[in-house]
Amino acid sequence: MENILYLGSKSQARQRLLKDAQIPFVLVTQDADESKCGIPASLQESVEKIAVYKMEHVILHEGKEGDTCFVLTADTLSQHNDGSLSGKPKNRSDAIEMIKAARGGARVGTSFCLDRRVWRTNEWTVFKRIQGYVDAEYDLDIPDEWIDIYLEKSFSATSSGAIAIEVYGAQFLKTVNGSHSTIVGLPMFEVREALQKIGFFNL
Repeated sequence: MENILYLGSKSQARQRLLKDAQIPFVLVTQDADESKCGIPASLQESVEKIAVYKMEHVILHEGKEGDTCFVLTADTLSQHNDGSLSGKPKNRSDAIEMIKAARGGARVGTSFCLDRRVWRTNEWTVFKRIQGYVDAEYDLDIPDEWIDIYLEKSFSATSSGAIAIEVYGAQFLKTVNGSHSTIVGLPMFEVREALQKIGFFNL
């Protein structure tokens, strides 16, 4: 029987990555208020903390004694050359400011939290948890005269740092140093390895 991954994320980019990798998943709700996490000093600390916080707020259906399920949450933040961190833009002007701040290069960090849970005594308990973090550098150079159409045709409104390097946005990507899928929103090599370690695949 094929296992199903429960994805606690609204990110369309993460959903596309999993679909392209042919990893079966269903969306589940998570009601985390990320503003309550605070922002630690480092990029890694920030995304790791938020990914775990999301996991703690995933809402799953009830199971039967001994049932097993697999749950994935993740978070992505961008870090500009001045050290500032940014998530999804709040509005159009915020997105434009992020795009301009990223010129000349920036860094993206993505953390994921993967649980294997078992239904015991009327609740899901964590049988095994794997956390991962990957970062990458990129240079996405969008000239001023292209910003409006980029915002219209890309996925930037729902992307960390207003940066969408896939589909329409790919034509503005000068360089990538590290994992391409990490910048999109999920480090797929590391996620696949974690899924295998946790017993998701029936190989």
